[in-house]
Amino acid sequence: MTIDRQTELEIRRLYFAEHWKRGTIAAQLGVHHDVVERAIGPLGPEPKQREPRPSVLDPYRSFVVDTLERYPRLVSTRIYDMLVERGYAGSARTLRRFVHAHRPAAAGEVYLRLETLPGEQSQVDWAHVGQLRVKGGMRALYCFVLMLRYSRAIWAELVLEQTTMSLVRSLARAAKFFEGVTHQWLFDNPKSIVAAREGRAIRFQPQLVELAGELHVSLRACRVRTPTDKGGVERAIRFLKTRFFPARTITSLESGNAELQSFLDRVAMQRKHPVHRDRTVAEVFAEERSRLMPLREAALSTDLITSVMADKTAFVTFDTNRYSVLPEAADRQLTLVANDREVRLCEGEAVMGSHVRSWAKNDTIEAPAHRSALLAHKARAREGKGRDWLRTAVPRVEELMQRWLEDGRNVGSLASQTVKLLDLYGAPVLTQAVSELLDKGSHDFGALAILCEQRRTRRRPLLPIALAPHVVDRDVIPNDLGGYDDDSQ
Repeated sequence: MTIDRQTELEIRRLYFAEHWKRGTIAAQLGVHHDVVERAIGPLGPEPKQREPRPSVLDPYRSFVVDTLERYPRLVSTRIYDMLVERGYAGSARTLRRFVHAHRPAAAGEVYLRLETLPGEQSQVDWAHVGQLRVKGGMRALYCFVLMLRYSRAIWAELVLEQTTMSLVRSLARAAKFFEGVTHQWLFDNPKSIVAAREGRAIRFQPQLVELAGELHVSLRACRVRTPTDKGGVERAIRFLKTRFFPARTITSLESGNAELQSFLDRVAMQRKHPVHRDRTVAEVFAEERSRLMPLREAALSTDLITSVMADKTAFVTFDTNRYSVLPEAADRQLTLVANDREVRLCEGEAVMGSHVRSWAKNDTIEAPAHRSALLAHKARAREGKGRDWLRTAVPRVEELMQRWLEDGRNVGSLASQTVKLLDLYGAPVLTQAVSELLDKGSHDFGALAILCEQRRTRRRPLLPIALAPHVVDRDVIPNDLGGYDDDSQ
């Protein structure tokens, strides 16, 4: 802190003439304690330098200094162990003070600011931005970010995985959004991107290489543990973490991505460009758009294709979840084709199962057609899997069975009869009947069957009946049957 000459003289007057304490002067004048000490100056002659006292570390000083020159980042405890092996009898604290004073200072790195040509480079990275609650637990939530280095235009989306195929899908969507690609993609070094690296020799993941080959893009990776190589996307991530994500609750990928895209259009694209300060990012991007390489007309392949084994219960496990297939595919090798929206299971050209991809954890996704085919194929499996089938088709049936159990009823028998109601009336009717029965505070099976029948008859429309020409259309008044059993008549 720099002070004027008048303030310096006032500090000296208050100290030497008024005998104020240093802390009082600092508080009253609003200056730092170091400023007061500097203004007062030394109060006497400098103390004489004392001769250094002998230390148990003296015979090992040259060894420690030489070791630090060769290994400047070596911790003092490791040096202490090395000295003990050589006869050192002093304390680790004495050694630590010596190492702190003699460790070579790290050379500061000087950075060179580089600006790329329009359409030359995109920088790509992920950022962990929290967690998303899903059925069965929590999933890590990530934000994929691609930034055009010249214009600083950002495209981002929320994803639930950092796999190679997730990267490929996000890159393809970013290319469609910008209606073109830059000549180069610059990445970090995670395993989902770099399969192996030895010095400057890099082997990228095959799926990423295929996508880059289709779009004619060059792949580059930063130096290991050097995030400054892609400082542009790092600043873009910091921008999103400070302007978009704070005080915002993400409840689903769909709503979160909709809010994110709106923010990018309204805020990110309208911010001032850091180099061309008289223009916005959107204006600079309009200039860069014409320099992007155009997309090919062929559709980009972004599906994960791998081999999986269907178990003996006709289910396939993928990403902690179980997906059903047709019974004839049980205990066979299948081909799984998956993206972030759909999971297909094929055997050759035949599709053994197709499901909407579930982002839940440890969930079971079963198609009704697969269950029906399994029951038809193996009728004896109806009783063993009846409860699972009910839980899948009727959301509140678990609550109904809990009522039966508390009432001491035979749950197995009632569940078997409820399966028959499901086959007879269908899932929509049984679901409505179970909900109405539980809302009324009842769990009687007979009442459940009556409610199903009532819903079936309500849905059946009245059919008009055409009368014969000779029949007169008139109202029929029924006779009074009150005295039907009267003996006097």
